[in-house]
Amino acid sequence: MRYPRDLHGYGQTPPAAQWPDGARIAVQFVLNYEEGGENSVLHGDAASEAFLSEIVGAAQWPGQRHWNMESIYEYGARAGFWRLHRLLTGKAVPVTVYGVATALKRSPAQVAAMLDAGWEIASHGLKWVEHKDMGPDEERAAIAEAIRLHTLVTGEPPRGWYTGRCSANTIDLITEVGGFDYVSDAYSDDLPYWHEQGGRSQLVIPYTLDANDMRFATAQGFNSGHQFFSYLKDTFDVLYAEGLAGSPKMMSIGLHCRLAGRPGRAMALARFIDYVQSHEKVWIARRIDIAEHWAKTHPPKPVSDRPSQMAESAFVERFGGVFEHSDWIARRAWADELSPASDTPVGLHAALTFQFRAASDAERLGVLVAHPDLAGKLAQAKRLTASSTEEQASAGLDALTDEERARFTELNTAYVEKFGFPFIIAVRDNTKASILAAFETRIGNDRDTEFATACRQVERIAFLRLVSMLPG
Repeated sequence: MRYPRDLHGYGQTPPAAQWPDGARIAVQFVLNYEEGGENSVLHGDAASEAFLSEIVGAAQWPGQRHWNMESIYEYGARAGFWRLHRLLTGKAVPVTVYGVATALKRSPAQVAAMLDAGWEIASHGLKWVEHKDMGPDEERAAIAEAIRLHTLVTGEPPRGWYTGRCSANTIDLITEVGGFDYVSDAYSDDLPYWHEQGGRSQLVIPYTLDANDMRFATAQGFNSGHQFFSYLKDTFDVLYAEGLAGSPKMMSIGLHCRLAGRPGRAMALARFIDYVQSHEKVWIARRIDIAEHWAKTHPPKPVSDRPSQMAESAFVERFGGVFEHSDWIARRAWADELSPASDTPVGLHAALTFQFRAASDAERLGVLVAHPDLAGKLAQAKRLTASSTEEQASAGLDALTDEERARFTELNTAYVEKFGFPFIIAVRDNTKASILAAFETRIGNDRDTEFATACRQVERIAFLRLVSMLPG
């Protein structure tokens, strides 16, 4: 079974963004243009809009126009857009517009102003409506029509995509369509990443719902421009500090014409822009600029060698020997739940160790018994597995004196007679002297204690083997 969500991401050590000119942070302003594309019976929809307006908690009115809702959206197109346009162009801020295709078609003057300003116009879908209940074919058709209409209105097809009110299929469908430099229907990281579907790699540039003026239109949100500015400033400060410490990230700010375009909120936005521009080593970019940089600096990597994507035969062939001569552990792990989190040494070790720990005592004893004696007859006859050979050699067990070999033989014999399985220790963590000292100590344990100790050592050996087999 494959778990499709990626809860690991870049893990503890994200890649170096390498933003241009050594920038410590990439800051990106998005202006959502939805006015004229929202739910309305005038647009052939079943009910009025109820999302992201000054009417908090609004409900749809089936079969009716909602005059107040319509006029709030109209404010965004008639007044809010132009206020934000003056502010952003006046401060020379690069902008990406998420443009709903039907809204753009109804706003020719605003589109002309966007293009004259050099703003990127990405697609925000055909209409500003929910997609969660659309089947793949219906949504695929809506995507195609959005691209067609966007191209006719702006003069070129969109290079970026953000549905917003998306379905579980949206990113896969955008990947399937192809031709997009990025898709932003995700909120899962502070850096871009690659999404694979159907043999294609699609760049995802995550968006934001927290550093977003939409919080003015939600029950839990901003009540004043001061709150908006303070939250944006805190977000910037944390990310800027991380960049200063050597781990640059990306900050997205989401704006809406009918929300941030109101005077009291626009002032807070202006203060934040001034604050950002007062810092050195800040890259304010359009999303397409970030996409181009990331694709060049961090191109997609093949997925065929990722454990979570392997066929069972390939998985067992590669990892069946991680637990000595016990490929049943790999088979059970493959049949259980693998995900992108299993593609690192820590993650795959967790999946394999889970199966080892869940096994019966008899099965785990079988794993212990499968391990060779240290510096024993198999080693002398050069009949160890490649992993065991390298491990024993790393501690110098392939170069014992006659006296040392005799002592190991004596201890091996006594240990097996007492416990019924060979002495096991992660030799890569030890020296010849520390191994011999542990041998002398552990042979005095009772069987239960030593069984548990040996199992922990087996798990440690497996981890060290995976570290040498997989990238971190």
